[in-house]
Amino acid sequence: MPRVTPLASLVAALLLAAACAGPPASTPPGPAAAPSPAGSSTGDAMSGIDVVFLSTMIGHSERTLQIVRLAGSRLRDNSLRTLAAAIEATEADELAEMRGWLPTAGPGAGTAGHDHAGHGDDDALDRLRAATDADVDRVLREVLADHQRAAADLARAQVGVGRDERVRDLARRIERSRTAEVELLQGYAAQISSAPAGPRSS
Repeated sequence: MPRVTPLASLVAALLLAAACAGPPASTPPGPAAAPSPAGSSTGDAMSGIDVVFLSTMIGHSERTLQIVRLAGSRLRDNSLRTLAAAIEATEADELAEMRGWLPTAGPGAGTAGHDHAGHGDDDALDRLRAATDADVDRVLREVLADHQRAAADLARAQVGVGRDERVRDLARRIERSRTAEVELLQGYAAQISSAPAGPRSS
């Protein structure tokens, strides 16, 4: 069973609490709204649950980019460097997508909290800064696995309770990609621990 981080537990609880509150009060009957064009903004269809998820995930992805960029130039293992670069590209694209959606979600959405500080990731950055060149690969594998596991947990909660289908689709993609990344990071660690001592790839 996947380990759920404190941040993931907190946000999952917020998502579930919002879901239990039910949909907004119904409005008087009126003409049916025309369907939004393909690719248009989620706009008014986005609920508070979706806004909580997007706000939190924006902060999480911003911190992911800090983590991989801080360690990227120091990594010694080719496979880990490739994975870090792929994570940076993927999350930069997702970040732009989420930032584009959030200001259209309704009053207050554009000022929703994106600050990811104070949730344990500051310690992760401190660990990376303090890591020696010989140890930075191991430290990145550890902190990034924990960080991406939290993202998968948050996305899994959103899939279960989200209201906006585009946001839920994004959450599904995030859950799949972050889970795969954690498995890769753990696989690299297992390979290194079982390999005979010798020079590492450069």
